[in-house]
Amino acid sequence: MVVITLQRNHCIGCNYCHELAPSYFGMNEIDGKSDLLDSTEKRGFHTHICHDPSAFDECKIAEDSCPVGIISTKVV
Repeated sequence: MVVITLQRNHCIGCNYCHELAPSYFGMNEIDGKSDLLDSTEKRGFHTHICHDPSAFDECKIAEDSCPVGIISTKVV
């Protein structure tokens, strides 16, 4: 199981996550910040739990490219 977390409040809208992992990230047309698709929000953290192990590689690249370090990808 892959757990992807986004601290959306700190997003600067660079669009790297959406370009590198479009299956999991989108850009909000209203405020220009990243949205973690199909996620739940709790205390400013948006979390998506995925049962597809291939999600790790795609989202890890997005995590590594995020200039503000607000994406976390881990296997549990």
